[in-house]
Amino acid sequence: MIFFTELQNLPTYDVKGNFIGQLVDLGLDPNENPSRVASYLLRTPNRQIICATHEQIQSISVLAAQTRVSAEEIRCYSQEEALIRIKKDVLDQQIIDVNDRKVVRVIDVDFDIEPHNGHTDLRILGVSVGGSAAVRRLMQGLLAKHKIRLVASMFTPRTIPWDFVSLIEPDPARRVKLRIAYSRLSKLHPADIADILEELSRDDQRSVIETLDTETAAETVTEIPAHMQVALLNSLPAGRAADILEEMDPDEAADVLQELSPETSAEVLANMEAEEAKEVRELLGFEENTAGGLMTTEFIAVPDTAVVEDAVQALKNFDGSIESVHAVYMVDANRALTGTVPLGRLLVSDRSAPLRPLATETLTSVPFHADERAVVDMFHKYDLLELPVVDDDRRLLGVVTADDALEIVVNH
Repeated sequence: MIFFTELQNLPTYDVKGNFIGQLVDLGLDPNENPSRVASYLLRTPNRQIICATHEQIQSISVLAAQTRVSAEEIRCYSQEEALIRIKKDVLDQQIIDVNDRKVVRVIDVDFDIEPHNGHTDLRILGVSVGGSAAVRRLMQGLLAKHKIRLVASMFTPRTIPWDFVSLIEPDPARRVKLRIAYSRLSKLHPADIADILEELSRDDQRSVIETLDTETAAETVTEIPAHMQVALLNSLPAGRAADILEEMDPDEAADVLQELSPETSAEVLANMEAEEAKEVRELLGFEENTAGGLMTTEFIAVPDTAVVEDAVQALKNFDGSIESVHAVYMVDANRALTGTVPLGRLLVSDRSAPLRPLATETLTSVPFHADERAVVDMFHKYDLLELPVVDDDRRLLGVVTADDALEIVVNH
């Protein structure tokens, strides 16, 4: 193995032993081979940059490189060449380390030296982000290379394999950014992905969100601060933003839309499915910081004449987040709330048993216009997991979850 810090400024000689120049950068051609060094950029004594191809390199080591051809056969480098350059485009770029669940900076690049059909190839193995790479970088040019290796070996190396790093399309300035293969990223918990997003630039945040599946993207967006949610969704096409909001709980989607500009909010709603958009619009009609503004319209309600089997079937057919459901609500013919049945009681009851006797002794609810402080007090007083929200005629409108109540406490 050889490191880029050991290759920088490497003296290079031609086939006759004449000094050509110093190695200043390496180029990859992702269209030709994403891991093999395609070009060796050399600075001649008169400061000209010339470019040797991988086939022209006879040998390379930490001491020197030698070409198979004379200096006259090596052409000048053109800035228009579509190369990913190690020094210019890879070093110091931020990438996502999915193993440690954080954003890291590329400090060095690791290569393997491979003899191949009469010449020598360099193949990129990975990017170094740990302490040993930092030592090599800091001590570059201060000590002999073998001594730097000795000191660096005292520190723990951390390398991300090149196979886990994919190249984003270069921008007009030929700069590239790096990203970890998103198939691995999407396996992280959304809260961990959210932590990673907070360390990235807005463009990189958008890149991550656009490559995640819609469900994971929605779960991730709910984990980031409100100001980031707004900025991120503003940066996405309206269709993609709508897809993400459709996967979110209606109350969370409504909270985000309230923070967007009226024009953007209207455009996103227009791109949402009709049913989801209707639920969100209904929630947008409630005042912020009230029970109505906090509630979600995803809940399970059955007639108060139902039996356990009816409730079980309603659970099976529920389209919302089943993890957030803690009770089944009973309503009369006018949709007025008449009882709450905890899920645990359904599990131990006969399927033919009527629901009414299984309801909690105390029917607890909150009017939609109650302020958020009153909501939190009720959760605390009655030790609730969720709280039904009703209108002035006690018709069931939605439920506030314990997560929503906890968020109020944390934010205040």
